Amino acid sequence: MILQIDPPVINYGLIMPLLLIFVGGCVGVLVEAVVPRAYRLSAQLIVSFAMIAAALFMTLRNVGVIGAGITAGTSVVVDGPVYFIWALLLIFGAVSFLTFAERKIENGASVFAAQAATVPGTVAEREAIEAKVEHTEVFPLALFALTGMMLFPASNDLITMFIALEILSLPLYLLCGLARRRRLLSQEAALKYFLLGALSSAFFIYGVALLYGYAGSFELAAIDAALRSSQQGPGLLLAGMGLLGVGLLFKFGAVPFHSWTPDVYAGAPTPITGFMAVCTKIAAIGALLRVFYVALGADRWDWQPLMTVIAVATMAVGAVLAIVQTDIKRMLAYSSIAHAGFLMTAFVGAFQGTTGAGGGLTSVSSIMFYLVAYGAATIGAFAVVTMVRNAGGESTGLASWAGLGKRSPLTAIVFSIFLLSFAGIPLTGGFIGKWTVFAAAWSGGAHWLVVAAVVLSVIAAFFYVRVIVLMFFAEPGEGAPTVIRPGWTTLVAVGIGVVATVALGIFPGPVLDIAQTTGEFLRYSG
Repeated sequence: MILQIDPPVINYGLIMPLLLIFVGGCVGVLVEAVVPRAYRLSAQLIVSFAMIAAALFMTLRNVGVIGAGITAGTSVVVDGPVYFIWALLLIFGAVSFLTFAERKIENGASVFAAQAATVPGTVAEREAIEAKVEHTEVFPLALFALTGMMLFPASNDLITMFIALEILSLPLYLLCGLARRRRLLSQEAALKYFLLGALSSAFFIYGVALLYGYAGSFELAAIDAALRSSQQGPGLLLAGMGLLGVGLLFKFGAVPFHSWTPDVYAGAPTPITGFMAVCTKIAAIGALLRVFYVALGADRWDWQPLMTVIAVATMAVGAVLAIVQTDIKRMLAYSSIAHAGFLMTAFVGAFQGTTGAGGGLTSVSSIMFYLVAYGAATIGAFAVVTMVRNAGGESTGLASWAGLGKRSPLTAIVFSIFLLSFAGIPLTGGFIGKWTVFAAAWSGGAHWLVVAAVVLSVIAAFFYVRVIVLMFFAEPGEGAPTVIRPGWTTLVAVGIGVVATVALGIFPGPVLDIAQTTGEFLRYSG
């Protein structure tokens, strides 16, 4: 008897944006192999931005021409939230790549290590620096990571999601260890991220195995169907759901799986930190929403209480511990943790099918708008951090930022705009973002959770305002750092962040409308 296996049907047009980014990474690898070193940076920039532009064009085109659909058998689903997330990843990925291309602040050199394989402080490293060797490999690595980020929330089964998790993680482990300055700290950050990331992946795949044992399928919709009809006990379900949640919440940076975030954010090259803080979080919340809304939504009465506790703990830890930080990058890392908690307010306090009075924002659409506001301010803030420097490189000690408003008023004003957005002050995108997620949670009946989130948001505002006061009303000390005027790429990245942050606070309507029209997950099982 011959076993006949039908090949999967693949709609290449539907997944063309993802394929273009993957092909861009592959072409980038070939560039490293065949293009002379003197021309590699230009070649990598052309390849990266051409592929991102093509992928963004195809994403926008597919929204109107193809619409939602399933492809690659039943492994990949492209629906409204995926289109929105893909557009965000591509736009913020392109802005991050602009900061990767910065050369002026290091006197013509990259902010990345000259040669990662050399031991810090050795003759080999010094020779590589003098020869102006640089790691243009960061561009294909980041494109491969971006490929995984795009596949992660588009996965329609748990095996595809696990593969996407590894594709996005492995390049990031490498990128975190490529800082030109403070090499040992950077390598320590990469090792911590790798070890803890590998452990979280183990939890994830173990949870996948247990859910397969419960449902007999890896497909999300099939797991949902098993939840509604299965007569077996909940042991495998609850264990699998918990382990799967650990893997997802680790990438999202939620408490108690957040411990890697401050160390990795502080040690990684700052452009990589900005890329991770925005794009990884966008991909992670997209996957979290798909798993818990599409596959496990019927059992939300079991996971919602625990996720509510995690949301409150995440907001509290991020807000309180940020107050005691003396390093600007670690402060922004704890800020990122706090924002993960604010996002989880809508995630656990509402549900996909619930709307506010008069057809208000769903939890999914409110989260998507929040991601836009958060991403614009975060990438801009980390880009500003790269500009404040002393003889040893970036000056990230909070005390060294004292009096920055007197030495470089424009830089201080720009950074203050981003901090005010993080704090949720009116006329910034952060205010509208917090209003949307709190409104979605309130309409879902999670009144006490919203009250807790508002209180913790006020606490979080303290350390943002403290930095603003420090910059404008404190006197600069001896040996104060200088603000280096960066190249045009970083200036464009900062400018995009400022314009988006202000525009979203004053004219949020268009983005809110888009978020509302694309906030529905497609459910399909083969």
